Amino acid sequence: MKRRSFLKKTATVGAGTLAAGALASCSESPVDPNSGTYKNVGASSSSGSQNSQPSIDLKMVTTWPKNFPGLGTRAVEFAEDINKATNGRIRIRVYAAEELVPALQSFDAVSQGNADIYHGPDYYWQGKHTMFNFFGAVPFGLTATEMTQWLQYGGGQALWDELSGRFNVKPMLCNATGIQMGGWFNKEINSVEDFQGLKMRIPGFGGEIIKRMGGTPVTLPGGEIFLSLSQGNIDATEWIGPWNDLALGFHQVARYYYTSGYHEPSASVCAGWNLDVWNSLSDSERVIIEALAEKHYARSLAEFNARNANALRTLVNDHGVETRQFPPEVMKALADIAADIAADMGRTDDISARIYTSYMETLSEAKEWAAVADEPYYAARRLSDKFGQAL
Repeated sequence: MKRRSFLKKTATVGAGTLAAGALASCSESPVDPNSGTYKNVGASSSSGSQNSQPSIDLKMVTTWPKNFPGLGTRAVEFAEDINKATNGRIRIRVYAAEELVPALQSFDAVSQGNADIYHGPDYYWQGKHTMFNFFGAVPFGLTATEMTQWLQYGGGQALWDELSGRFNVKPMLCNATGIQMGGWFNKEINSVEDFQGLKMRIPGFGGEIIKRMGGTPVTLPGGEIFLSLSQGNIDATEWIGPWNDLALGFHQVARYYYTSGYHEPSASVCAGWNLDVWNSLSDSERVIIEALAEKHYARSLAEFNARNANALRTLVNDHGVETRQFPPEVMKALADIAADIAADMGRTDDISARIYTSYMETLSEAKEWAAVADEPYYAARRLSDKFGQAL
């Protein structure tokens, strides 16, 4: 589908006008966080003002339950900021999972022009192309900060644009969860053999690892996990981390909480735009949207880091959750299988090989630098208990 009738773009908005809109304060939120509907900002309708131009009304579909903390709420806030920064020029209505389309059909809705933007992790779309995993999360791969290193300085964004462009989508990072937890289990994992027959909710690349370990991966959107786990349809689930896991109540239906999330060193959440819609925007509008996406990526990472520690204390101290670590021999087996799967993915076709090579070059650089800088620092910081104590 090419440009739709509701995209009433009859005049180009000047960069100076948009910059002024981006800096203007607004006392009222333009998007109702409960309904996802938008309200116009900037009451001026005088000749030559931005609001005298036709507005662009868009639909965002998400893979998250309504008002889900840190992900569903971040999608609404992203829409709010776009509205504010363009002074009501671009107005986005946000639909939670199932409100307009099912969570796992968000990509198709945007690709086909039935929605304009999706908000979710790209590993959900591995059925479209296996290399979407590399832009969502690679087990034992790049962390949140390293992911931006690859996209911005290692050629990753151009490759992502090329892959998504085949499906009429323009992708951009807009959220990061940071390093996740390993998941909730109803039995302890003490050996590689404990994965035999395990039914675990885990999508994407991580799911393929569980399959090769002898288990059965299951893909479920967030809103369906609790019921499936409580009914025994699955034996284990990964989700995100303490903040979100507490909100979904997994501690009520699973006993053991494993760390760390080898399968997702950070979930890279994408705002995927219908390419025809994206190309219809002015250069200044696209620059503003990309800048806001970077803002939300950084802010969401900070928010997850801030919330997870407190939520973990609540899970352990108030709900008696037992935390566990996977044994080293289990982690090594998982890592070896992950390496084999990644290499197999890289052999799929030409673009797969280029994505794989580019990603692994950045991963090698990141590991080398982290071994010199980050890892020794973290080890040294643990030597003293004096820092981090209240006065």
